[in-house]
Amino acid sequence: MKLTYNTSKDELAHYLFIQGDLIGDEVGPKLVEVVSDAVEEGARRFVVDLSEVRYISSSGIGLLITMLTKMRNKDGEVYLTAPSEHVKKLLIITKLNNIFTVFDSVEEFKKTILV
Repeated sequence: MKLTYNTSKDELAHYLFIQGDLIGDEVGPKLVEVVSDAVEEGARRFVVDLSEVRYISSSGIGLLITMLTKMRNKDGEVYLTAPSEHVKKLLIITKLNNIFTVFDSVEEFKKTILV
């Protein structure tokens, strides 16, 4: 399934909503560019919504780590929201659940950050 994405931002964070398979294809560099642009704008929180992602390949994992590295190099953070059960298992197997903060939804992220 071809990857598409949408972005938005508010006073809390920049958001990336991904739909399809995160396999690091030709869209991958564009996703990293979205994070780079957010960093240049001074973003400190970047949320990647995975609710519409069915599959993540090793290249897709590399993309998430690249995004995280870009944000952390500027004292920022990447949060993941709404991973499917399949994606949750992948995060556990790869131990990325210990590196990324994962929320059940964008709404839960917003509630937690506001507290």
